[in-house]
Amino acid sequence: MGLFRFRVSDHKAATPKTRSYAPARRLALTHWRYSGPGRGIGSCATVTVALGGTRTDVTVEVVEAEAPRRIVERNVSAGGRRLAGGTYTIETLPTGGSRISFAYAWVRAPLADRLLALVVRATMRRANGRVM
Repeated sequence: MGLFRFRVSDHKAATPKTRSYAPARRLALTHWRYSGPGRGIGSCATVTVALGGTRTDVTVEVVEAEAPRRIVERNVSAGGRRLAGGTYTIETLPTGGSRISFAYAWVRAPLADRLLALVVRATMRRANGRVM
């Protein structure tokens, strides 16, 4: 994967999160729609993402899973012009809880995204850091 990368790691999740995923002031995920199996490979969610005054639908599909250690997802948005992948790695800690790492990279992105990559990267890192 190539154009854009960031990594969020070393976040402990001792208990499941009970709040909705709207971690940053400029990022909101709403209108969740689900398809495919309820879990595992092939499960999909389409969500409306509001970021920096724009809205777009993002479809997230699980393309690889190794429970309970690893989940790989493919994200398609911007009418198919943006393609990305994310990998969650979950590690059980000896003291309890889990360490969750998340790596994300654009495979293909519209020009505007590429020009704003530094801003998008910072916003996504902050948002993911708060929810993990």
